[in-house]
Amino acid sequence: MSVAMRKLLILGCKTMREGVLVSSIFFLAALVMILTSIYLIADIPVINHLVLVIGLVLILLAPIILISTFFLTVLFESKHLLDECER
Repeated sequence: MSVAMRKLLILGCKTMREGVLVSSIFFLAALVMILTSIYLIADIPVINHLVLVIGLVLILLAPIILISTFFLTVLFESKHLLDECER
C-alpha cells in the first residue's frame, strides 16, 4: 500500500467521533424504520416491505461502520493519534 493511501486511512479524534455518531444515527434510524413498518404503515405490501428492508439494511450497516473505524485505527497504527484526544 502506498504512503499516500496510508495517510488517507489514518483516523484522528474527529473521524472516530464521526464514525461513532454515524453508526448510532444509522442504528436509531433503523429502529424507527422497522417500528414504523410494523406499527404505522398501512397494509400496503410494497411500501411496508420497502420500509422494512431499508430498516434492515441500516441496522446491518451500523455495526459495519463501527467495526471498520475500529479496524482502521488498529491496523494502520493511528492509535498514537487517538491517545492525544481530549476526553
